[in-house]
Amino acid sequence: MTSKFEVPVDKLSWRCDLSFLPFTCTADMTPLEDFIGQDRAIRAIQFGLGVNKPGFNIFVTGLTGTGKTSIIKAFLKKTTAERFSPDADTPLPADWCYVYNFSDADRPHIIKVPRGQGRILRSDMEQLIQYLQREGKRMFESEDFARHRQGMIEELQKKQQGMMEALMAEASDNGFSLRMTPSGIVLLPTKDGKPMQEADYLALSPADKKSLDDKRGEIEKKVEETLREGKKLEREITERLEELEKQAGEYLVRIPLTDLREKYRDHAKILSYLDGVRDHIVKNLHRFKGMEAGPGPAQMVPLQMQIGEPPADPFQVYRVNVFVDNSSTQGPPIIVETNPSYHNLFGVVEKKPIIGGYVTDFTLIKAGSISKANGGYLVLYDRDVLANAGVWEALQRVIKNRELRIEEPAAFFGWAPPQGLRPEPVPTDTKVIMIGDPQLYRALATLDPDFRETFKVKADFDFQIDRSQENITAFACFISDYCNREGLRHFDASGVARVIEQCARMVQDQDKLSTRFSDMVDLLIEAEYWARKENAELVSGKHVEHAIVEKTFRLNLIEKRLQELITDGTILVDVEGAVVGQINGLAVYQMGDFSFGKPSRITAKTFMGRGGVVSIERESKLSGKSHDKGVLILSGYLGGKYAQERPLSLSTSVCFEQSYDGVDGDSASSTEIYAILSSLSGVPLKQSFAVTGSVNQNGEIQAIGGINQKIEGFYDVCRIKGLTGDQGVLMPQSNLRNLMLRSDVVRAVEEEKFHIYAVASIDEGIEVLTGVAAGARNAEGKFPDGSINALVENKLLQYSERQKQISRAAIRNEVSAVKDI
Repeated sequence: MTSKFEVPVDKLSWRCDLSFLPFTCTADMTPLEDFIGQDRAIRAIQFGLGVNKPGFNIFVTGLTGTGKTSIIKAFLKKTTAERFSPDADTPLPADWCYVYNFSDADRPHIIKVPRGQGRILRSDMEQLIQYLQREGKRMFESEDFARHRQGMIEELQKKQQGMMEALMAEASDNGFSLRMTPSGIVLLPTKDGKPMQEADYLALSPADKKSLDDKRGEIEKKVEETLREGKKLEREITERLEELEKQAGEYLVRIPLTDLREKYRDHAKILSYLDGVRDHIVKNLHRFKGMEAGPGPAQMVPLQMQIGEPPADPFQVYRVNVFVDNSSTQGPPIIVETNPSYHNLFGVVEKKPIIGGYVTDFTLIKAGSISKANGGYLVLYDRDVLANAGVWEALQRVIKNRELRIEEPAAFFGWAPPQGLRPEPVPTDTKVIMIGDPQLYRALATLDPDFRETFKVKADFDFQIDRSQENITAFACFISDYCNREGLRHFDASGVARVIEQCARMVQDQDKLSTRFSDMVDLLIEAEYWARKENAELVSGKHVEHAIVEKTFRLNLIEKRLQELITDGTILVDVEGAVVGQINGLAVYQMGDFSFGKPSRITAKTFMGRGGVVSIERESKLSGKSHDKGVLILSGYLGGKYAQERPLSLSTSVCFEQSYDGVDGDSASSTEIYAILSSLSGVPLKQSFAVTGSVNQNGEIQAIGGINQKIEGFYDVCRIKGLTGDQGVLMPQSNLRNLMLRSDVVRAVEEEKFHIYAVASIDEGIEVLTGVAAGARNAEGKFPDGSINALVENKLLQYSERQKQISRAAIRNEVSAVKDI
């Protein structure tokens, strides 16, 4: 009866036909030059890179190891090579420079110049400084300039001397003499050409005293007028000296600045900057006189009180900070930022520590990855971006505004007022490519309202591709290319076949191959290690198999411990006999990068009542939502099949025995139904079977995950306890394409030591597990006598009738009690 449900040996696993691999070893294959599969993702990337409009940034999703980063880098190189080929008319990325702002020192200007011109502009300004230092010192220390200056000074002195001599003569004519004191000019009356003594002054008559005082007042007025004229003369000569120096300064800078203006005549912002340089030099000529110059205005912007500040560079304001230098870049910059901290990504204004604080200036503005990628491409990883506080919000702002403001994170979020420099924003034209996983993409698309405006292109990488002849050949070419690049021994046809088979097992699909190339590369390296240890010339299938076995051995410690507990009876699992209401279920344990199957005893107890199906795991809060859903489906199935003419008078409890860590998933829902049907019918279930598969309300068995691990897990337990030839696994028919079993399991089935059955419905499954027909309703709506369904229906009818009897008796008792009252 059960043989029709048994799975043939050739359906248990797919084996790669060596005729698909017509080569001796991978050294004979042409190295892979294209990508394997991923047509959808590649077309999306091509589209995103081809559209140079705001918001058309690319978000690349997919499981790790599917080649996202490799394909992105390869496409970027290819795209940049095409865009910047000799025949392409595409502008090269520009240089960016920060220069001093002569009108507002704490807001440096940003200047865009053609590629390679940033260094040249910096060099030109350095040469200008050196020229002005050299020629300025020569000019201001020359004999002609000194003679001219001295002539002006002597002219002033002569005029001052003449004015003083005239004043002294007038004072002498009026009986006074002038004397210079620290407090100014003092008038002293004279007698016989000598200063008058106090006794002589007191001996004067009142009229003579009055006359003397009047003359003093007149002369003092003339002294004041003479002093005013002297000050006016000093200002005049100072202005003439300043004008002389200004003329000399203008002459000094005229020729070099004229040359620079001619050189940069097509750059309006540089011309404006050179005008500021000229005006500042003319106003600060003392810097070029060869004397000690004090710090210029706002050359160093203080961040805190400065104590013992080092002397500032007087010529720093004329220097150029090449913020972004693309002189060595042959095409648009491609920046892959693996540590996107706020400063690494957006730039920083560095500070120099001094005693008591910090100082900074525009030459300490440093570029981040966004600025370095300006005009090109910036590749980021979403988890790294989101792990750094504030980076995601700031990145969104840069993309939306298309400009970058270099500021401290605290100032960006408004936690602290801006301090120090506030550089002019940098216009940005950067294509951002974010690499992440599907879960984060969905979360951002749902929770961030700006996400769809900033990342309009999604490139979704699939983790599997079709198992076609073309893709099998491409895998062989990939192995050849990797062996060449990494210096590994090449693989023969059997080795390649075994690797490809393992790729099919990774996705648990006989018609698909895994595109998680990182896992494949690990397998290549490990297999080559075992081949090298044997001094084999080529890596063969046995070396690949050895690598798989060894990796499993390194990871399966917990699996072995559980198997030991089952073997010694600590964990109760029967693999022989038959028991009513008891069955072996199968679960998969995920241990990070390793998973394995383990059988668990599931029991069901049925009894009279109206409680329905009660899951002990659910009631004790040891189950997940998917498992709870599966339990609720059981009631729907039982009611739909057995309670069409009368209520379902049933209480049943279902339990995963010795389960204390919680269960989830609905893959045991069919197993639980089998246990319930066995308990109701009284027909025992074969303990030599383990069962997996979810069920719907129509009784159809549905596909589940982890089918290979579950089958292998039960096989290992049976092998340890002893194979009897009756043991096996009952699985969903819809999972047949997912079978990629280990060779030892396939061999055991081939030798009829182990069996695998695939069913599509509960009725088919119960026949395999009990050896009794399930039975279908006849024209009268009755199940055949002796069938499982008939036995179940009869038991439910007994429960219902007994329930009615109890209810009638209870009613009679209540009526009798009322009558007695």
